[in-house]
Order: sequence, then C-alpha cells, then structure tokens
Amino acid sequence: MLFYVLFLLQPGTFGKVGHPFPSFQGFLYKVTVRCHPIAMSVPCLLSRAARSFTLLGASGVLLHRFRVLCPCSITRKMSSRRQMDHLERTASNYRQDGVYPAQVCGIMDESETVKRLRLAVHPDFTFRAGQWVDFFIPGMEKVGGFSVCSSPGLLQKEGVIELAVKYTQHPPAHWIHTKCTMDSHVAMRVGGNFFFDPLPSDPSVDLLLVAGGVGINPLYSILLHAADLLRQNPTNAGRGYHIGSTHLCYSAKNTQELLFKKSIINVCKEFPEKFSCDFHITAQTADIDQELQPYMNRGRLSEGGLRCHVDPNTTLCYLCGPPPMIESVVQTLLSLGLSQERILFEKWW
Repeated sequence: MLFYVLFLLQPGTFGKVGHPFPSFQGFLYKVTVRCHPIAMSVPCLLSRAARSFTLLGASGVLLHRFRVLCPCSITRKMSSRRQMDHLERTASNYRQDGVYPAQVCGIMDESETVKRLRLAVHPDFTFRAGQWVDFFIPGMEKVGGFSVCSSPGLLQKEGVIELAVKYTQHPPAHWIHTKCTMDSHVAMRVGGNFFFDPLPSDPSVDLLLVAGGVGINPLYSILLHAADLLRQNPTNAGRGYHIGSTHLCYSAKNTQELLFKKSIINVCKEFPEKFSCDFHITAQTADIDQELQPYMNRGRLSEGGLRCHVDPNTTLCYLCGPPPMIESVVQTLLSLGLSQERILFEKWW
C-alpha cells in the first residue's frame, strides 16, 4: 500500500518555555506500509510493520532516505564487528510516526567527555521513561541516536527534555560537542521498546537498574520517573501505581564519569526506604570524595552485589551498557533465579 503524507510544521511557540519555532515549510513522506501479525513483548504490545520513507524538503530536494522496520523487541544488538549506524542498529525497534522540531535551550558539561543538552520540544512530543530519539541535524546525512535522560515529568512541567551525549567522532555526537549552540534547531523522533511506564492497575515490581558508562541515560530517566510516581502516590493509597523498591547499580571508570551522581544520591536520601544505589569504579586510584564514599565500591559489579537485590517473584531488571557487561550480568541474574522475561536490556555499542 503506497500513500503520501505531508507534515506541515507551522511557526509557533513552545507553550511553557517560550521558544519560537523556526519557519518550517513542510516535509513530504512517501510511505510504503506492509503489515505483519501482532507480536507481544515486555513491556508492550505492538504491531509489526515495515516502512520505507523518503524525506523531501518543500523544494523537492532529497534530504534523507532510509528503511525502518518496527517489530516489537527489547534489544539493540550489533550483528557484526563493523560499527553499525544508529538506524541499522535500531531497524527492528518501534518508532513513533511523528518527527518533531526542537530547539536547544540549555547546554552544560556533565563531565569532561559528556555534554548535557536541554531541548524545548513541540507540545505534541511525548516519550516514555527509557526511550531514545532519532536526532536529525539540518544539513547532516547521519542520524544520531540518543537516550532521553530526563523524566516524562519534566516534559509535562516545562516542555523540555534532556540528552547526555558522550564525545565521539560520530558526526551527530561530534556536532553536539563542537558546533551546537543555544537556539540551534534540530528534529527528533521517539523510538524504543525499552521503557518503564506502568498503569495504575499493573502489579507492583521492585526495580533493579544496572548501568555501565553512558548506559546510565535511560536508567536515570526510569529512576526519576519512579520517584515522580512515588511523589504522586506517597502512601500507595490506591490513587496510582503501587511503587516497589528501586535499586541502581552503576559502574564507570572513575567518579568523574559517574553521571548524575549527586541527583541520584538526592533521590535516595529523599526516599531512603524505597531508593538505594551502589556506584562501582574500575580504574581510579585517587581518593574518593567523602560524600560519595558510602555509595562507592572499587571493582566491577559482582554476583554478591546483585544477590541481595534479586527476588525472582518481584524483581524487574533493566540493563544498559556495553555488550560484554550486559551479557555477563544477564547470566548472573539467570543464575540467581530471575527469569528471562524479567530481564530487559539494551546494547548501544
């Protein structure tokens, strides 16, 4: 089935944040859709489809062409030693249909190698905690792929999202670190089946979040969302989702590369009976700040460090990080009795 869809992005205002859109004349999508049977996965039920898109500017100039497949999946695996493009890695993942304009309204150094962007987005933009965005940069063929590190609550309150991007030579990340400025304009599309978005009627779970390096981004979003849900229903009095416990295990080379650590500690202090965290550093010889010492462990995450946070009946584990770490942790969790259905992971590299 072949049809054309014209998306007109009109000039306007970003609602709560007051940043005007640039003047967009429109994007023309040529869409071919082939439907497949519905497939079920945790935590979503999605239909499988294959779509081919040709993105044209209003002048008819070809901007980008790619193929997107959308079966329900919870992993992004590399099938070869070649460094795969974001669109290739995520070809089997769910994507929203809409591509929305966004404007950079904040830039800060999260670490020596990571920049944190705040982006004012279109009022219709939505995402679930843990999802990522296709990141379209004007004049650049390569499409970036970055997990949202902020919570859906921040989007609802302020009309913005945040991305934390590590420096690499990959064109989109390199642009963010070397050319992106306040008020830069980009476009984004949300994707991914790796998310935490419980309904009020869903059974309570105890979250175990395991992150390696910049794999913290989607898990930080999930942690913040869990904290927001607890604030909305502090006594679990039946007005919303019944929150279980949340424990974060986060590994990095050194404390400087532990992103969001102060915010994570603050959440644990706000809800000491519900939230806890362990930080692991693998390559630091210098002394550790006194504030971090109660949460810090030297060396890699061990089976013993996971055992006390795994209950086969209640634990739901989200993992994100380098493939070797993910594979090792998955095997450990399985040996501790956690079923495969309760282990959700993404491999970005």
